[in-house]
Amino acid sequence: MKLTVWTYEGPPHVGAMRVATAMKGLHYVLHAPQGDTYADLLFTMIERRNHRPPVSYTTFQARDLGADTATLFKTSCQDAVDRFDPEAIIVGASCTAELIQDDPAGLAETMGLSIPVIPLELPSYSRKENFGADETFYQIVRSLAQPQERTARVTCNILGPTALGFRARDDVEELTGLLSEMGIDINVVAPLNATPSDIARLPAAHFNVLLSPETGEAAARFLEKNHNQPFTKVVPIGVGATHDFISEVAAITGVSGRPDESRLRMPWWSRSVDSTYLTGKRVFIFGDGTHVAAQARIARDEMGFEVVGIGCYNREMARPIRALAKEYGVAALITDDYLEVEAAIENLSPEMILGTQMERHIGKRLGIPCAVISAPVHVQDFPARYSPQVGFEGANVIFDTLIHPLVMGLEEHLLTMFRDDFEFHDAAGPSHHGGHSPLPEAGASGGSLPAKMKDEAVPDNVIWLSDAERELKKIPFFVRGKARRNTEAFATEKGLHEISLDTLYEAKAHYAR
Repeated sequence: MKLTVWTYEGPPHVGAMRVATAMKGLHYVLHAPQGDTYADLLFTMIERRNHRPPVSYTTFQARDLGADTATLFKTSCQDAVDRFDPEAIIVGASCTAELIQDDPAGLAETMGLSIPVIPLELPSYSRKENFGADETFYQIVRSLAQPQERTARVTCNILGPTALGFRARDDVEELTGLLSEMGIDINVVAPLNATPSDIARLPAAHFNVLLSPETGEAAARFLEKNHNQPFTKVVPIGVGATHDFISEVAAITGVSGRPDESRLRMPWWSRSVDSTYLTGKRVFIFGDGTHVAAQARIARDEMGFEVVGIGCYNREMARPIRALAKEYGVAALITDDYLEVEAAIENLSPEMILGTQMERHIGKRLGIPCAVISAPVHVQDFPARYSPQVGFEGANVIFDTLIHPLVMGLEEHLLTMFRDDFEFHDAAGPSHHGGHSPLPEAGASGGSLPAKMKDEAVPDNVIWLSDAERELKKIPFFVRGKARRNTEAFATEKGLHEISLDTLYEAKAHYAR
């Protein structure tokens, strides 16, 4: 582990929280010091949930370490059962509590509770959040699933959606409708909104749909091996993947129903005249493995973009992402260090980023448009509106997600091109604010640009003259940063301390050779 300003994944007990918070009738007793009690912040603020996560803490403090923390844990377990009356509990330790080796699982099993107690052994210092969610869900299924007769109609379970999942709520709804149009009913969705009793009924379904491999694959493999339930391998994100998913389900079940495609607008829109200027745009994709693989296919095959780099932060998906990168002819970036991701983006200078909340920040700093396509995300990516990623409606949503940052970027570039116009120069203010009075010293006649409007900080030993600065602003936003860096490097190499219009043109000619 290392100290960092930002992390793509939390420790594994956060993954266990995501499963517990997604379910009903399940409670998580977490042996943790006072500083690890942040579940409410994660779920009620970021995901905007309307109820608190079902997590109880021992919340021991430094002064308790010289006493009996094991008794403190057992008391917390009993209090949680008495107060919340769950159908089952899961017990474990946070990364900090793991160091004192109290063995919460063993302690809970000796208490003789009247409900199932599911112990979690999550290696906090070698694995991370997605593993924690996957392992927790697997242990719950392993402990609670009971042999069942198959349902009379063809049914399936949807496995993997959790709390804090990227668009999980809407993906479940869209996928339920898609399968219903094929004549397939849903037996259980889990962990999201499932109870321990629902988990017991999982083996009644004919097959499983693995919606999120990061958080549901271990459970899917257990059910396949122990209850003879096949599971789907295609995640239906994008038009092509949705058609492949429909074919896969038909092959598993023999069901021949065809979903309604009348709402699908993405293929025609992506070929329309309004979108042709996006063809060939260079994109860099980073996030969790499942969404990266899906978005790479959409970007190249359905939007006409050029994929210049892909990567993921969850090392469990490193092998398939490396294989995919080889197929696309690019290098795979497997890292959980956001500084490495930023360096890769800066080096490749893409025209668009598809990534997480962190890549949104990176794109803002580098002046590159970014669309968020994967967790981790912030509150704005848990929208109140219906916004799935899977299925045909999901393809429409993704089209908008990818197009809008580029369209807004194009609009900004056009405004920049007309920066010397009386209406659009830097000091004119927003054109829709009719009462705004331009500053007299910064009109269209060509005064120097305000310092606050400059793209980036200028190195101390290089000064940009006003004519060169204005010309730089006319360069498209998605390559302007690279042009600035190249020109400054050229000036430094030539021993120049001022960059004039001629210097800018000379640098351009130098790097064009």
